[in-house]
Amino acid sequence: MKYIFLIAAFNALFFALLIFQKKKALHDKVLILWLIYLGIYTGIYALFSETMFDNFHILSASFISLLLLHGPFLFLYISSLADINFKMNQTKLIHFAPFVLFNLFLLIASQYPEISEGIRLNHTHGMHKPVWVFNLFLISVVLSGPFYFILSILSLKRLDVNIFNNFSTLENVNLSWLRKLIYTFGFIWTALMIFAMIHHVFNMFSWIFCTHGLTLSLSVFIIIIGYLGLKQKEIFVNFPDSGSEFVTEERAKYSGVAADEEETKHYVSNLRQYMDAEKPYLDPEISLPELSKRLGVSSHFLSRVINEQLGVNFFDFVNRYRVEEVKLRITDPKFNYLSILGIAFESGFNTKSTFNRVFKKTTGLTPKEFREQSEN
Repeated sequence: MKYIFLIAAFNALFFALLIFQKKKALHDKVLILWLIYLGIYTGIYALFSETMFDNFHILSASFISLLLLHGPFLFLYISSLADINFKMNQTKLIHFAPFVLFNLFLLIASQYPEISEGIRLNHTHGMHKPVWVFNLFLISVVLSGPFYFILSILSLKRLDVNIFNNFSTLENVNLSWLRKLIYTFGFIWTALMIFAMIHHVFNMFSWIFCTHGLTLSLSVFIIIIGYLGLKQKEIFVNFPDSGSEFVTEERAKYSGVAADEEETKHYVSNLRQYMDAEKPYLDPEISLPELSKRLGVSSHFLSRVINEQLGVNFFDFVNRYRVEEVKLRITDPKFNYLSILGIAFESGFNTKSTFNRVFKKTTGLTPKEFREQSEN
């Protein structure tokens, strides 16, 4: 097991080096620090876990406090990807306060033997008087994981709103790999931390089972987050044109501002004419900023027109045109040489899963059912 942890530590530092060498966005910088932290944690555990927990109780408690950093790094990484206005500032450092306070307590406690003797993570030394402040910090370690997993999931839900208001495809922007990782690792982390807390309080379960299980899960996590994080691109890329920008505020922020009715109808008409004549939806990568640039209007105004006048978000607006294009081509004999998926790709879709889901949602039929119905 020791060598598995050492390999994981090496991989974490290696992935951090690879990301450091590429052109870095803000989320890459967060990931580099996160991987360095994970590499240090697993490396120290691999080298010193056999003696540290039994012989160095203050140091082992400080080591466990490192787990308070994992949740903040996860949340800050997702926020740097999902929030176009995200910036690292002093307010973000508050997430690391529990880690600092825990170690400040341990530093003070180390000066008082009657307190430091009660700071133990396992029960191999027999009975000892528990220190309630120490137990409180241990509870914070246990709760830190679920707390930040929930925060991260909420950030991803906000990302979903921004994606559907700005993109016409989910490819490379919906962070599906990170969602699966959060749910899987969140469950494992929470279960193992609960086992560790039960061991500390009731002397149940093996301490090695808890710590080995947690570090092993972190080792798997390192491989996945390192590999997929290395390939993850920035979602909300800044545009040099002031009018071409992503819209990330909620609709309520502009819904109270009156718009000229005639002007709005004129833009709706122009928008529909442009979509029918130029067919920008055939471009798989078309986005709200790009379409607004082609139309010569601001992203915010175009978003408002689509949301309020047409009653849909940008994703549904564009993909409805793609579905109609697919329906036309399926019934056109000159496209018989193409498969349904081939027609979908020619019509602007770039993933099979998105095409099938959007087509069924729009028509109530699967693409295959529609083709069979049209042939009859």
